[in-house]
Amino acid sequence: MKTNYRQRDVRYEFADGCLVRTVTDGPTGDSGGTGKAYQHRCTRAVFETVAHAINETPADGEGTSQVDIVRRENLPYSQVNVALEFLKERGVVEVRHRRCYPGTSTAFEDAMIEFLALGEEDTAV
Repeated sequence: MKTNYRQRDVRYEFADGCLVRTVTDGPTGDSGGTGKAYQHRCTRAVFETVAHAINETPADGEGTSQVDIVRRENLPYSQVNVALEFLKERGVVEVRHRRCYPGTSTAFEDAMIEFLALGEEDTAV
């Protein structure tokens, strides 16, 4: 059964060495939200592989996609999705015509800065 998360809240955090993406169906009540949530994780190794794949994608070529990366690198689909969505949100990946391109000339370095900075935020007290 498909669930439609109309007013979803997406959050990223760093836990146990992984990037964690939590999606929550908006608040319960009048808005129709249920408060249900799901999580997916992405290990650092998978994140680095995705970041390299984006970095190696020519900015003026045909781009890449989640499916391309999964097949080429033999990675778990959900982990690649977490990494790509995080990188899109942070501006490291640009989407044009449903294809992914590097959003900067130093995509790998920028991706790792974002990954490690998130880890620092979560360990800061």
